[in-house]
Amino acid sequence: MPVPWFLLSLALGRNPVVLSLERVVGPQDTARCSPGLSCHLWDGDVLCLPGSLASAPGPVLVPTRLQTELVLRCHEETDCDLCVRVAVHLAVHGYRGDPDKEEKFGRAADPELEEPRNVSLQAHVVLSFQAYPTAHCVLLEVQVPAALVQPGQSVGSVVFDCFEAALGAEVQIWSYTQPRYQKELNLTQQLPDCGGLEVQDNIQSCWALPWLNVSADGEDVRLVLDVSEEQRFGLSLYWNQAQGPIKPWWHSNLTGPQTITLNHTDLVPCLCIQVWPLEPDSVRTSICPFKEDPRAHRNLWRAARLQLLPPRGWQLDAPCSLPAEATLCWQALDGGPCLPLVPPLPRENVTVNKVLEFPLLKGHPNVCVQVSTWEKLQLQECLWADSLGPLKDDMLLVETRGPQDNGSLCALEPSGCTPLLSRASTRAARLGEQLLQDVQSGQCLQLWDNDLGALWACPMDKYIHQRWVLVWLACLLLAAVLFLLLLLKMNHVKGWLRLLKEDIRAGAAARSRAALLLYSADDASFERLVGALASALCQLPLRVAVDLWSRRDLSAQGALAWFHAQRRQTLQEGGVVVLLFSPGAVALCREWLQDATSAPRAHGPHDAFAASLSCVLPDFLQGRAPGRYVGAYFDKLLPADAVPALFRSVPVFSLPSQLPDFLGTLQGPAAPRPRRLAERAEQVSRALQPALDSCFRPPAAPGTGRGMGPEAGDRT
Repeated sequence: MPVPWFLLSLALGRNPVVLSLERVVGPQDTARCSPGLSCHLWDGDVLCLPGSLASAPGPVLVPTRLQTELVLRCHEETDCDLCVRVAVHLAVHGYRGDPDKEEKFGRAADPELEEPRNVSLQAHVVLSFQAYPTAHCVLLEVQVPAALVQPGQSVGSVVFDCFEAALGAEVQIWSYTQPRYQKELNLTQQLPDCGGLEVQDNIQSCWALPWLNVSADGEDVRLVLDVSEEQRFGLSLYWNQAQGPIKPWWHSNLTGPQTITLNHTDLVPCLCIQVWPLEPDSVRTSICPFKEDPRAHRNLWRAARLQLLPPRGWQLDAPCSLPAEATLCWQALDGGPCLPLVPPLPRENVTVNKVLEFPLLKGHPNVCVQVSTWEKLQLQECLWADSLGPLKDDMLLVETRGPQDNGSLCALEPSGCTPLLSRASTRAARLGEQLLQDVQSGQCLQLWDNDLGALWACPMDKYIHQRWVLVWLACLLLAAVLFLLLLLKMNHVKGWLRLLKEDIRAGAAARSRAALLLYSADDASFERLVGALASALCQLPLRVAVDLWSRRDLSAQGALAWFHAQRRQTLQEGGVVVLLFSPGAVALCREWLQDATSAPRAHGPHDAFAASLSCVLPDFLQGRAPGRYVGAYFDKLLPADAVPALFRSVPVFSLPSQLPDFLGTLQGPAAPRPRRLAERAEQVSRALQPALDSCFRPPAAPGTGRGMGPEAGDRT
């Protein structure tokens, strides 16, 4: 259903907000003063050198405020340029009339030698105008009559017409006197482009701008550029970030008219559109129509990612600025809510794409980061889970220190911070004395420390073991008695062993290892081959995740978010990520390795392999891949030496010739004996054979491959 506000009809250069600009005729610059003042504009440019500060010899004129106004300087009726009019407000500063300062400087010692009080003042006011790549300075001579000279009082203003500037430029204006008696005034202003003023009939550079219509096309967005068939123009989509430079996203040189469709999942609040004719010195006009779109704000939070930067740094990655706060919290093993560590640790405003430091001494897998707005919690990540392992059953103790070295310890629990030596019915209160001894004996890990307190993480495993040791002894004794009874009935031993074997198999299936299968979707036949391999692996005690079976989640979350979630879950459960190399996958890897600083080219919305390279490659480059990743390729599709050398730090298997070794690596310590492993490899090989045969058939006729959509532009 179309969104009503989104039906914008924007003609770049014909914006509905109309500003009527005054016209200034003639090429000559002029200056005029407020009543009572006299002023003169010096001919020619002057040097833009403020000089050093000087002491005022008495009352002096100084600029106090700058004002600007946009006007049109017209050479002919339809040949005008944008011009900036500057008004400088002046005031008298000095000590005349102050008896204390007169005595200090010796002015009241001899009244006959004292200068007359009612004298006029004169000042040379400099206006400096900079608009990249040019700079221009003018000198204004201002005379103030004696009647207006009152220290600390405003005397009027002088107006300069005018500084010419380009549309859309950023200009900087300074004002000071010669000599300079105070810090110079400065003003920075962003001039509008053709889309911000109704000047298309007066400024010739705006005539050639293409018309742009932004409208809703169901859930997606349609950009329609209404220009002549011969006109060539540039179109750029970029992220206008508040911190840092503009980040290009998509760019193309086109010939009109054109219609371009944007997926609704690509919308973010800072996504802007820039368009310009492909002519020398042409004007570029930009609009950012998605700032208030609720879908764009939801997409922004979906795209935001928290990243751990060793040793104690972290960063929030997002295409746009996010008004949010970050706090640290403690995630208990029982899966309850993450308990904020505020206080004692403070909240911190988040700056996107900027490295922030944890205020901790050491990392811990249970310490998580929460990013929230004033409305709700938006992100929560336990960033140390990948490097330090899964969550631990530790108790977090908060030490509060008061004056005279008085301190107290409490345990952070969902019900609050429980004092260790209290009579509460919580686990921390029951084990309060033991936990206090653990802190004193150094068995707890200190996470944070300052003059006001400290944080301690104390292991609870040993207390759980002590509680269950008698239960385990009783179970073992019962098992021994049952075993003796079974031995007395030898006729039932074989049946018992058969049942035991089936139980072991069922238990192994329940504890099957997780495997995440990543591949490049080269063509339909290769996707069928990957599907056959995944289905065959599922028949073993393996839990296989592959994007072929998760299309809906991919469309909802995006390829990168889906891969990040699957990879984290797989590695936390002790699983393995399988990189299935093909000609397309090898080409993508080499593209990343050859120029790792440039963004990758565009891929399909379900291409998890292309999206995952940004996370996979750092693991290999930093030596974290062994034990987490396994490589494989098919014999007839790829030669053995085609796999990049970087990925050979982990086992790489040729299929189906090395299927037994491949399956044994996937199953890990739970792998069966070699004979049983060979039988399973034979089963997988038979399941793969039909898909392998179809994959090696002669290629289809030209023209049957997949094409590129309008969105397959040159993303930069």
